[in-house]
Amino acid sequence: MDFIKALSRFSAATLHEALGKYGNLPSAIKPIHPGMKVCGPAYTVKTMPRDNVLLHRAYAYAKPGDVIVANCSGFYEAGYWGDLMSLGAKTKGINGLVIDACVRDADDIEALGFAVFSRGLCIRGTSNHGDGTLNEPIVVGDVLINPGDIIVGDRDGVVVVPQHRIEEAIEKATAREAKEEDVRKQLREGKTSLQIYGWDKQFGY
Repeated sequence: MDFIKALSRFSAATLHEALGKYGNLPSAIKPIHPGMKVCGPAYTVKTMPRDNVLLHRAYAYAKPGDVIVANCSGFYEAGYWGDLMSLGAKTKGINGLVIDACVRDADDIEALGFAVFSRGLCIRGTSNHGDGTLNEPIVVGDVLINPGDIIVGDRDGVVVVPQHRIEEAIEKATAREAKEEDVRKQLREGKTSLQIYGWDKQFGY
């Protein structure tokens, strides 16, 4: 089975629920354009505050199809990534960037069609000392991300699917979508969600 293709069929929210409400990255991390989506194996990066040399190295070393995922040591007030890096990464076949910090050159990145998920935009420049780690486990929010875990992002946010739970996520997300389609059918027939879920009787409505 093509696990990446299979996972890309589902929304980030559906996969989060399918994993037992696990894997959601901080809600502040959103696509810089609402239409952007991403799905692929994580190539993990940890940078020092306001330093982006390792991000340059990351897109050079990552494999086509990878998603670069970056922890910037909790320092958000810098534009760690821009249009030139996006062009380089897209040319290399990188699927996108998920960064727990800010980026810049949003209009140019959007025009390139390279998927970038960040906490926001910041014009402040970075340094180039190069300290940090590449392709080692990192933590973003309260989620441990190992290299190769699958990253799925859309307008609602980003979820991490651990490698050992990929098949479980696909199976449970498929079941969840089928159940939700049944709920939609009942809503179209005029039932309320209180009736469908039995909450009208439970709470005495």
